[in-house]
Formats: sequence, structure tokens, C-alpha cells
Amino acid sequence: MRDVAVIGIGCTPFGEKWGTSFRDLFLEAGALALEDAHLSGEKIDALYVGNMSAGRFVEQEHIGALIADYSGMASRHIPSTRVESACCSGSLAFRQAVIAVASGLEDVVVAAGVEKMTDVETSTSVDALAAAADREWEGFVGATFPGLYAMIANDYMYRYPLSREQLAQVAVKNHYNGARNPIAQFKSEITIDTVLRSSLVADPLRLFDCSPITDGAAAVILAPLERAREFTDAPVRVLATAQASDTIALHDRRDISTLDATVAAGQRAFEMARLSPTDIDLVEVHDCFTIAEICAIEDLGFCKKGDAGRLTEEGETALGGRIPVNTSGGLKACGHPVGATGIKQVCEVVQQLRGDAGRRQVDGAEIGMTHNVGGTGASVAVHIFGRA
Repeated sequence: MRDVAVIGIGCTPFGEKWGTSFRDLFLEAGALALEDAHLSGEKIDALYVGNMSAGRFVEQEHIGALIADYSGMASRHIPSTRVESACCSGSLAFRQAVIAVASGLEDVVVAAGVEKMTDVETSTSVDALAAAADREWEGFVGATFPGLYAMIANDYMYRYPLSREQLAQVAVKNHYNGARNPIAQFKSEITIDTVLRSSLVADPLRLFDCSPITDGAAAVILAPLERAREFTDAPVRVLATAQASDTIALHDRRDISTLDATVAAGQRAFEMARLSPTDIDLVEVHDCFTIAEICAIEDLGFCKKGDAGRLTEEGETALGGRIPVNTSGGLKACGHPVGATGIKQVCEVVQQLRGDAGRRQVDGAEIGMTHNVGGTGASVAVHIFGRA
């Protein structure tokens, strides 16, 4: 197997993109990635595109073909594959691209993600997202994702020491980081009081505990590490790619406060990279809700179970802390266009390892990690990156 490197990245601004179409979004991200890699489209061998539900959001299926067509690659008959795994779609598109390059089957490959979520009413978006849970056992009785993650939060807060203020601090931290990210959907800092006074969504989760509905796209370009410097002076090496699955419904889980798929994927990634949590300089985790970040940093091994609230309150996960978490602003502040989120996480880590993250730069960052979740943890992908 060959070593693989990221040679180019591109990400649109995230938000409510009323004047931008689905097609415009992926074209913009792809063009930015090609420009970053100093590469023309004629060099691309394949595309893997993460997208959860374009059929529901923009009434368009056959996304792989659409993107090849409007990217100008259909005339060259370049293979283009859509990858779907709910909110983990982007990371699994990235994983498929890594495998393709590592195997030697393809050389220069695009991994991208795109979602246009605001062209439908909020109720339709919520229902489409609920399809990532077990429709018969959860969705049929009215359980949406805020409700499911509220169950996780209630179970966690019953069993472990986590105060409502510590949970709110996750959102405060991520909005602080988002305020320093030019592509973030929300660029305003907030306070704990902002979170605690916001509307109740599903007890104990309030509006500012929840990630938003977002439009956006992101793309990265991969190549064999041995060829990477043909395209860039700052390649970033993929040290590990890992994936794990769990039951789709919460009621079948061993423990709903621990995402076992995160534990498994994290352990596999650390083993592949021959690293441990203490080697990671920063991590982008899947904070679709504030409780999700709390669970993620514990399940990945950055602290013991029950310690994440204290760690967050003491600033250990903030910029300048022991293990900065979600320097991009995370899903909470940067935004969550579900098919694109996993690729955006990769873009953020690559920027950090290049030293190009501006006001949110982690000093001396050499190794970074991404963690992307589908549903309530039925699918998880973890990647580790290092400066080449």
C-alpha cells in the first residue's frame, strides 16, 4: 500500500446560501481545491462525493454523474461515485479516495462533500435528517435527532459529573473559534448565559446546543506521497483511516452514553498510525450537539469517562489548551452541511498543519485528527494526519 497525501483543499463559506445553487456549491469548492493544488482538472483520475440527501433537499439524485458532468469531467469519462452514510458521508468519501490512491488503482483523486439544505422548509429538513436514525423504531414515534441526543445527554448527566454550565461551555468555545474562521456560518462569540437562555429544544438541549441547518461544500485532492511535491510544497500525509459501525437505533446499544463505534474507529486509527491520544495536537470532532463533543473526546481517549465537562470548563479543549477541539468552530458554529462536514474537517486540519489557520492557529501543530459521525453513532470515521 502506498502512502497518501493531501495536496489541495477548498471549502465554500458555510451558511444559508440563498443565491447559490447545489451545482454552484460543489463547483466552487472543487475550483478552490484545484487552485490550491496548482492542478488542472485534466489530471484528476476519479471523484468520490459525500452527499446525504440531495433527493430530499433539492430533488436531485445521481449526484456522482451530476458532479462529473458539471465539473467538466464527463467528456473524459472520469469515474465519479456518490458516497452516503448520513452525516458521515464526507469522511467516508474521503476514506474511499484514500483507499483508491493507497491501492495504486488511481493516482490523483478528489474527495468532496456537498449539501444544500435550506431550499426546503425546516420541518422537511428535520424529517430528512431523521431518516439517518431507525425510521421504524425511532422516527415513526416522533424521535428526531435533538430528541435522541437529549436522551444521550440525560443518561450521561445522570451517570457522570456534567453540569448544565459545562455543557454550555462547549458551545461558547466553538463560537469563539468560529468567530475566527472566515468560512463559518456564525462569527459571533456567545456567553454561557446566551446558551442557557435560548429556547428549549429537547430537554436539556437548548437552541444554542444544536448545530444549524447549513448549505456548503468542501473538496480535497489526494495523491501518492511520493508524488505530492510535484503539486505543493506543503503536503499533509494521511497517517490513518478507520471506520466502524454500530446499531442504528439507540435502544439496541450497549451504552447510549458511549459511542462504541467512535471507540473502535479511534483505536483502529491510533493503531494504524502507531500513535496515542497524547500525540494529537488538535482534533475536529462531530459536535452536532454539545453533548456529542463531550462524548467524543472521552470515547477517543483524550480523557477518562466523566472528565470532559471539567476539561472543557478548565479550557483544556480551547485554543491554547492541552488538546484544542474544533478549532474551525465545529459543526456548532462553522455549520453542518451534512454531506460536506467530514471534508471540511479535513480542510481545517490541513490548514492547521500547514500553519495557515490565522487567528485560530494551534502553535506548532504537527499531528491532527478528524472524527465524523453518522446518525447517533451507527457510522463513524476517524482520520489522522501529519505534516509531511
